Amino acid sequence: MSTSSRRPEFGDGAVAFVMILPAAILFGVFYLWPFINGFWLSLHNWDGFSEPIWAGFSNYLRLANDHIFLGALRNNLIFVVAVVILKNVLGLALALLLNRALFGQSFFRAAAFIPVTMSFVAVGLLWSWIYNPVFGLLNAGLDLVGLGGLKRSWLGEADIALYSIIVVDVWKWLGFHAVIYLAGLQTIPAELHESATMDGAGSLQRFWHITVPLMMPIVFINTILGLSGAFVRNFDIVYVLTKGGPNHATEVVLTYMMNKAFQDGAMSYAAAMGYVLFLIVGLASIGLLALMRRHRLEV
Repeated sequence: MSTSSRRPEFGDGAVAFVMILPAAILFGVFYLWPFINGFWLSLHNWDGFSEPIWAGFSNYLRLANDHIFLGALRNNLIFVVAVVILKNVLGLALALLLNRALFGQSFFRAAAFIPVTMSFVAVGLLWSWIYNPVFGLLNAGLDLVGLGGLKRSWLGEADIALYSIIVVDVWKWLGFHAVIYLAGLQTIPAELHESATMDGAGSLQRFWHITVPLMMPIVFINTILGLSGAFVRNFDIVYVLTKGGPNHATEVVLTYMMNKAFQDGAMSYAAAMGYVLFLIVGLASIGLLALMRRHRLEV
């Protein structure tokens, strides 16, 4: 009995191993090995063609004195804070609106998601036209409502260019985060709101005491998605709109990495930037996950 009872366990284990093996091989070849090899190259000086020369941690020490990199990292942090706050606040507000019984509800839900499906090139061209200081829609609109004094070169002035790009990124991804919030809102039992209404709770009280607590897991998910996107998926929108200009005012770590790697041939130096960025994103994500777990335990 003991021998026969062990055979299915061995068989199940073997089958599971065979099924996992292809995915494990692909993960090792395309993720784990490039990660390890990239870190090894960041400890060298390498231009992509000649033989790598051992440099130790000199590339990482060099980053501490690179004012352009530090400025790009600061822009990344501004980008992250602004994008995460705006995507969560506006995404939840949009989800609350789309969750109401409105005429043409399906149309508005689909329309809110359209920017998510657009390519970064299309978004960049569209907003480059909107922001154009001569014939752009934004400046024309300001003229139309009598606010011509607010007209600016939205992508050409160093003090506002980064914030102009943040607006574009929020506009593109707002529908994505709103859909996640909308799915969370639809899981809240209607009986809770009905009971609170019968007890005399107003709409604002129901929002703070029912909706917000039950939506906290969704808030954490959207925060992590917004955080990772603002750190590691902001290259396209920045490069298409400004290429990091004017005078590095919109430079982020990814655009600076690309410039150093493919224009200056400093592959190892660019790799060191990538691992610094990975460390920052990893620590921030771990912190958010720990905070989420703590919140669940308290609840």
